[in-house]
Amino acid sequence: MKWILFFGALIGPSICGRGKFFGDQVFRINVRNGDEISKLNELVKSDNLKLNIWKSSCSLGHPVDVLVPAVSLQPVEFFLKSQGLDYSVTIEDLQALLDKEDEEMQYNQEQERSSNNFNYGAYHSLEAIYQEMDSIAGDFPHLASRVKIGHSFEDRPMYVLKFSTGKGSQRPAIWLNAGIHSREWISQATAMWTARKIVSDYGKDPAITSILKKMDIFLLPVANPDGYVHTHTENRLWRKTRSLHPGSPCIGVDPNRNWNASFAGRGASGNPCSEVYHGPHANSEVEVKSVVDFIQKHGNFKCFIDLHSYSQLLMYPYAYTAKEAPDADELDEVARRAAKALASLSGTQYRVGSTATTVYQASGSSVDWAYDNGIKYAFTFELRDTGHYGFLLPADQIIPTAEETWLGLKTIMEHVRDHLY
Repeated sequence: MKWILFFGALIGPSICGRGKFFGDQVFRINVRNGDEISKLNELVKSDNLKLNIWKSSCSLGHPVDVLVPAVSLQPVEFFLKSQGLDYSVTIEDLQALLDKEDEEMQYNQEQERSSNNFNYGAYHSLEAIYQEMDSIAGDFPHLASRVKIGHSFEDRPMYVLKFSTGKGSQRPAIWLNAGIHSREWISQATAMWTARKIVSDYGKDPAITSILKKMDIFLLPVANPDGYVHTHTENRLWRKTRSLHPGSPCIGVDPNRNWNASFAGRGASGNPCSEVYHGPHANSEVEVKSVVDFIQKHGNFKCFIDLHSYSQLLMYPYAYTAKEAPDADELDEVARRAAKALASLSGTQYRVGSTATTVYQASGSSVDWAYDNGIKYAFTFELRDTGHYGFLLPADQIIPTAEETWLGLKTIMEHVRDHLY
């Protein structure tokens, strides 16, 4: 039997301020039975503790990661001990990780200014990412182009890189999505490394060369521009968009609960202050609608892959129901081969399965929308790590993460190439 920590409506108000995490810690709580799930739900329901769920699960034996503000450490520890809940501290000083990240970014910016080179092993601002996308298109004009597909709530442009060797706009295509949750910086960084890898290896690597001879690839490295800028300027751990809601002081919608796939169902919240607020209606977020409109207008996408972090998972539909998708057997087989290829580089292990049975049920997700709209090969990657650093993966793990992820992506894309439908 599976018990669900339904955190959709249980998360307290968002924490704020890049430099306001002094003394905050991340707890890993292990739940072994339904009674312990109930106790943990009781804990996270307490608004005054201002807990923030980093990682949840629908399966017993898989831990829950919770960010605990410094002011709540004593009451949380007292509760966990008094209720007999097993826990450990995975991040003892959140602010120290943030300070180190800031120092590394400042150093990298100085190095890049002097060398005029984009460091793929570093985290970057939105402006730097957009400039590099433009550089890739300029360096490889016959293979890559930067295409504006829309704009954000705060009117920032949304750019994709289109990789194509053919003429016409309706060739079979693959969509690579990243950064829909703004704090998951390894996803945006991996997407940018992947963009450079595609143009660098075309004509050299038989796999990517043959893929691009038959298909186009569209890569959106920053699916939530406003949220990403906010993580650089105000709150490193911001997840949502930055849209406003009349009558509510809370800002933003979870853009991965806003798609028209069992919208407002299980695993999403109607509370605008929740981290998983689904929004007033499907596609209410202009960022989501821009992608939906582009994909529907194109009309010939065969694959949709969304890059997230963290947990080291490779999942396929459905998220909104535990019911098996019609193509589950094939998707599972492809995902397992991709996970094996990914692990072949440095041994990084990924769990594979449908989203609902691997982590939790969640309605309104991008990959479920893609699958329900005829894009058969729909997958979600949850990149490194499993919780030691969580959303604050050190920059020295960017390239190792991107390199192994590329092997998984290439495995999926080769399967799509050989099984066009």
